[in-house]
Parts: sequence; structure tokens; C-alpha cells
Amino acid sequence: MSEAPVCVVPYDPSWVEKFESEKTLLEKLLAPWRKGPIEHVGSTAVVGLCAKPVIDIMVGVTSLSESEPAKDILRQVGYQYAEYKTDVMHWFCKPSFEVRTHHLHLVPFDSALWHKRLAFRNLLRTNSSVAEEYAALKRELARKFEFDRDGYTDAKYPFIARVLSLSRAETG
Repeated sequence: MSEAPVCVVPYDPSWVEKFESEKTLLEKLLAPWRKGPIEHVGSTAVVGLCAKPVIDIMVGVTSLSESEPAKDILRQVGYQYAEYKTDVMHWFCKPSFEVRTHHLHLVPFDSALWHKRLAFRNLLRTNSSVAEEYAALKRELARKFEFDRDGYTDAKYPFIARVLSLSRAETG
């Protein structure tokens, strides 16, 4: 499977509109399996932050097993399913692996992953120094892992874990 290279670009205000448009589509399609809100996550959800120009969407579902039928429904509207972190989510991209405009994560509502993703997004939204440090890291990793999306993603985890750990320690 050929994949798009990692390319980090400056913040684009249209990302909010693109999320809202896709959210409207997904609300109806995923209603049978949804539990909780549809969230804009990832760097495109943080005003001013550079990002890969791919809208990350997290949908809370009742469970992974119960939401299995959603895979076929999503394929019908252009989402491609990938066997990626199948123990914690169903993962899709749109329109293809080579050209991506959206990543969709069906995650059990109230799970550890659900809370971690929201906590990190919220931290980036409220702490400009953490957001600036993360932006610099993303630009560096995009250069280093231009043709290795998994390497790029994996190399961000130590930073994410560190800042979430510090944030939890500060809030007690």
C-alpha cells in the first residue's frame, strides 16, 4: 500500500469548517453505534498549530465489537479501513491511503484512549508553550520521517506521554 508523505503545513482556518461538514455526515451515518460526541482531535483542532492537512475525527462508540457494521457503511461514503491499533479503535482514512483529507477514529467512549486524546488536544489549546514545543517537534519529525508515517507518529509519543504526565502531576 502506497502512502502519502508526511507534510506539515501552517494552520489553516478552513480546517474547522471541514471538520464541521464531516461531523454532520457522520452524525447520521454512525448514529446506531455512537455514544458520546464527535470530536475534532489532532493538530488541526488547535488554532494556530501547524499540522498535516488531515482532519482527525474521533467518534465515541459503544464498543469496537458492536460498531463492526459501521465499517461497511463508512466504506460506502469513501472511507478506507486499515488494520491499525485494532485493540483500541477502528481506524479509517479518506479518500485513500495515498491522498488523505480525513482520519476517522472510532474509539470506545470513556476509554483511556478517548480521555488521552481529548486531554492532549485541550492541553495544546490552552498552553501555548507546549503547543510551540510540539510544533517544532512536528516540523523536525516531518523532515526526518517524510516517507515513514508510522515512524513520524511513533516518534511523537514520548513527547505526548511526557506532557500529559506533567499535566496530570500539576493538576493532582
